[in-house]
Amino acid sequence: MEISEHLKAILSQIGENPEREGLVKTPERFEKALEFLTQGYHQNPDDIVGDAIFTEECNHMVIVRDIEVYSLCEHHLLPFYGRCHIGYIPKGKVYGVSKLARIVDCFARRLQLQERLTQQIASYVKEKIDAEGVGVVMECHHLCMMMRGVQKQNSLMVTSAVLGSFRRSEATRNEFLDLLKRQS
Repeated sequence: MEISEHLKAILSQIGENPEREGLVKTPERFEKALEFLTQGYHQNPDDIVGDAIFTEECNHMVIVRDIEVYSLCEHHLLPFYGRCHIGYIPKGKVYGVSKLARIVDCFARRLQLQERLTQQIASYVKEKIDAEGVGVVMECHHLCMMMRGVQKQNSLMVTSAVLGSFRRSEATRNEFLDLLKRQS
């Protein structure tokens, strides 16, 4: 049975008429939306990065801030959204800057927990180029907390993952966190 057929049954079970004008095409639209929102299951981050890793004798911190992130909470299938900040110290290899945003999207377009998502991004960024260190901070609003349950509209979940020199060196970690505080 297709997702759209299941949704028709769900609509009926909640007391809606899936045949009324406003809902007739909703199951098909929902199926397409869900396919888009979970496309990360069919993506390989290695294919996304491709050959956009460049040899560069740079050993200073590289940071990309305010990468928009949208994902679905695996507990309620409701969206969470916010910003992801990635910092890394390369050892002879750097990413093409847009690839970091694409890596975020690849892992975010799966059913997720923010904690896991943060760690997956950090681990991938570090391992792919053997970075000296990586830091990832994610700040997200969760509709499962805002629309249902405790209904706290101003809540913000912040997670971080620090690997390599970002974990070992307090000075490196603090430099990263201080640079994230600066306004653009």
